[in-house]
Amino acid sequence: MGKSAEIEEVIILGHYSKEDIFRIIEEKDVKFIRLQFTDIFGTLKNVAITTSQAKKALDNECMFDGSSIEGFVRIEESDMYLRPDLDTFTLYPWHSKHGRIARLICDVYKPDGTPFEGDPRYILKKTIRQAEEMGFSFNVGPECEFFLFNTDEYGHPTTETYDTAGYFDLGPSDVGELTRREICLNLEEMDFEIEASHHECATAQHEIDFRYDEAVRSADNIMTFKMVVKSIASFNGLCATFMPKPVYGECGSGMHINMSLFHNGQNCFYDPESSNGLSTIAMQFIAGIMKHVKGICALTNPLVNSYKRLVPGYEAPCYIAWTASNRSALVRVPATRGKGTRVELRNPDPSGNPYLQFAVLLAAGLEGIKEGLTPPPAVSANIYNMSEEDRLAEGIENLPANLKEAVEELKKDELLHEVLGDHVFSKYVEAKEHEWNRFATAVTEWEIKEYLSKF
Repeated sequence: MGKSAEIEEVIILGHYSKEDIFRIIEEKDVKFIRLQFTDIFGTLKNVAITTSQAKKALDNECMFDGSSIEGFVRIEESDMYLRPDLDTFTLYPWHSKHGRIARLICDVYKPDGTPFEGDPRYILKKTIRQAEEMGFSFNVGPECEFFLFNTDEYGHPTTETYDTAGYFDLGPSDVGELTRREICLNLEEMDFEIEASHHECATAQHEIDFRYDEAVRSADNIMTFKMVVKSIASFNGLCATFMPKPVYGECGSGMHINMSLFHNGQNCFYDPESSNGLSTIAMQFIAGIMKHVKGICALTNPLVNSYKRLVPGYEAPCYIAWTASNRSALVRVPATRGKGTRVELRNPDPSGNPYLQFAVLLAAGLEGIKEGLTPPPAVSANIYNMSEEDRLAEGIENLPANLKEAVEELKKDELLHEVLGDHVFSKYVEAKEHEWNRFATAVTEWEIKEYLSKF
């Protein structure tokens, strides 16, 4: 096998040593490497280096100023180190005029060599270790929706579109189809397994589903996915947005999260002897999620805008219930049984931080297992069609109505505080309270139209 073939094999396998990476850099004419990490709000950050600095980066010697990243640290404790995860090394499929670009996803460390407690990836890894101590591995599969809009003459984003397609429609009405196809092909070159892609319900809305993976890899994939979607859209003169509800009167974008626990290669949520095919562990996991979901909303639905999606009539859940038969409930168990048995949480949207989302969801589910919790009876009726009295009689509570309510629930939840740690918990709550206060005092276009001439 020749040198080029060896490198191609390494790229496909995705397990790297430093020597592998140095060979690929040379063979593929890589000129820049992006050392990527994620802040607590889910924004992808990076330090770009030339390949002359690759050895320094791979020896964990690249430093950055943590005080300049919102939610990280104060200026007097600002030095942070990036430790690349070698298995995340990948080449961007597109070329720059100066040569190929690669990326490495990094963990954030303090100068004393200990993990930074404010690194979302560390928080997820720490929670996964708790699952491993109980004998479980945690798999996650996201369903990511987004909008493709036109840009104006200056390249600035708009909410305008030439698209006229609906759910599962084809071109020519689906004018985003070519861009969506290009996104899928680029993702496949980056070792994603694309399971499906299609036009969604709303005008200019799309969904691309990729295969589930263990939780850290899946969170990495979400961050990579969003970056690729935005990049390819921009190359095609479009704006891609993961804003949950960019257009009034249309369905918003969700990111349904499918979860399962495995032990020794067996799906712990499956029990062929039970009436619905679900194990006791699955029921306890669901109960744990439902117990903590009000506080979890501050992370799965982290924006003021998120709660404009979670309203009746737009296929997004508003009520805390679970089901194995319809899509109006918060938690749904899809019909697949056996290895594919999974629990689907339907309220999350794609604007948040997947590392923190997966961490709190796993912790809540594990608590349900530890405490032997039992969920309420499954709801088979369409909850949207139930009256408020009927919902109350069934014990079905509402999700938080807005970001303020969600943050108040987060502040009361001791388990979520423990999972996030003092640093992230306090920084996150402070930032979200500030976000709500800025929204509450803003004068909107709706208010101008409603009141200016009337009063």
